[in-house]
Order: sequence, then C-alpha cells, then structure tokens
Amino acid sequence: MTAETTPLLEMDLPAQNLEQALQAFSQATGMAVLVDRELTRGRRSIGVHGRYTAQQALGVLLTGSGLMARYASSDAFTLQVPEVSRQVEPHGAKGRAAAARINNSYAAALQTAIERSLCASPLTRPGTFRALVQVWVNREGLIEHSRLVSTTGDVQRDEALVRSLGATRVNRPAPSSLRSPVTLLLMPETAGTRMECTAGKGASGS
Repeated sequence: MTAETTPLLEMDLPAQNLEQALQAFSQATGMAVLVDRELTRGRRSIGVHGRYTAQQALGVLLTGSGLMARYASSDAFTLQVPEVSRQVEPHGAKGRAAAARINNSYAAALQTAIERSLCASPLTRPGTFRALVQVWVNREGLIEHSRLVSTTGDVQRDEALVRSLGATRVNRPAPSSLRSPVTLLLMPETAGTRMECTAGKGASGS
C-alpha cells in the first residue's frame, strides 16, 4: 500500500497507561500488538487526537515512552527498547580527533535536516519553545525512532514534533564512530543560541 492510498483514521485516545493505550489503539486500527507486559509496565502514553495513518498514530502514542515499534507485518507489531550500537573506540589521539571531526560534521548535517523539517510548520518552527530530543538514525539516513526527553509544554506541538522528526532524512551515512542516540536541544529565541530556518545544502527533511 502506498503513502497515497494509506487510509487516515480519526483517533481520539487520551493519555493513559501504555498497556491500555495499546489495547485501545489495536481496537481502533485492527493492528495486532505483540508485546510483553513487563515491557509496558509503569509506562504511559500521550494523547492521540486527529487524523493519522495507523503508523503515524502509533508514533505519536509512543512519544516519551522510551519504546519503539518493530513491525512484524503490515498489520502487526511488537515493541522494543531502541538498541544503542556498540562502537569500536578509535586508536590513539589522532584517531579520536578524526572521529570527533567526522561526528561533528555529521551532527551538523543532522541538525540541518531536522531544522528543515521543523521549519515546514509554524507549530514546530524553532525559536518559540525549548525541547530536548533524542533521535536514532538508520543506515538509510532516516530517523527511525525519536524521543522527547522533555516536553515543549504543548501537547499538540509535541505530537507535531514527533511527526516532523519521523519524516526527516539525512543525505549522508552516519559515521561508524557516532553513538546513538543523538541528543539535540531546541532553544527559544531568548536563549541566544537556537536553530534558524536558514538550512543550507547537505541534508533534507520533509
């Protein structure tokens, strides 16, 4: 099924215990949830309100839970804690310095891609809020999982941030020495240092 034919569902799920939220999500979408209750114990979901595809709604529902979806099929998924890759430490001071330069360059490209995604909507446009986010980027350059470490204070903006991050692609491979997740701090204008909607070439976001 293509993105153009994927149906949008009207979702109205309140913030609640994650296990209950998953049950309600399953009933609303017809998707099967295959998850160990021990993994969801003590975790909560944020509210999901509006029209989404099933995958988009699940991404919003999992915001801040510390879990990510792993699809077993188009209509079934399980949950897992995002894996943090174990990287080999570069040898010697020169190796560490080179790795630092590569990581800093990639982090700049990632920030540019995220900036472009956030600047596409007035709700997520940087400069009016503060948020701490963590992202996991796959080998194709797509952000496959994101986590809001701290809320922006606006539930609608939180949900819009997650949707924007999930549509972000970095047009360069992540260096092997880069550890996941990458943590980014989005700052308000009053902080003096912030993202600006002036992204250049080298990365892209939807």
